[in-house]
Amino acid sequence: MKHRKNAPSRRRMLPLAAGLLATATLTLLPTVGAGAATTAATPTAGPIAILATVGSGPAGKVVVAGAIGDWGTTLTIDKDGKPDANGNYVRVTLKKGGFEIDSTALNKKTANPRPEVASDTTCSVSASGTAPVTLFNGTGLYKGINGTVNVTLTFTGVGSRYESGTKKGQCNRGPNPLAVLGTVIGRGIIHFKP
Repeated sequence: MKHRKNAPSRRRMLPLAAGLLATATLTLLPTVGAGAATTAATPTAGPIAILATVGSGPAGKVVVAGAIGDWGTTLTIDKDGKPDANGNYVRVTLKKGGFEIDSTALNKKTANPRPEVASDTTCSVSASGTAPVTLFNGTGLYKGINGTVNVTLTFTGVGSRYESGTKKGQCNRGPNPLAVLGTVIGRGIIHFKP
């Protein structure tokens, strides 16, 4: 592409474009916020998308879009509702209510996943698995929720090395990695029982 003599340079245009975008965003935010605050309508059946983070503990963050537009936290629990990083259920607590997820099928699918990327040199691994999860036990605005969401769990982690013993220097693939981060992405249809 030829550079025209009197055309504004790209370096001068980028800050201008960024400034215009920021101004437009700041102008629209009060309108969006005001509309969201005044419309606390009961959700109806329809498609949803879920995006959540998973770490090395039982807690995470979640955003839900579509028939539900809300955000909050997740907590992996056992069947009795007690926090358990290895539990088969998830309590989702959102701003306008909450629900639980039965993730037994997903946990089974990701219990021994085949790594997509792995290195014994860096003791790191990345893997994923996909399975349906079931939503139930709604509270607040989500009372009566039910439905199935097809979820993909992707996680990446870095482990330590054994410092002594017969495995000295080898990667420790045990339950306590140095760092792990995962994402849960799902799409499905929800309904509400009266």
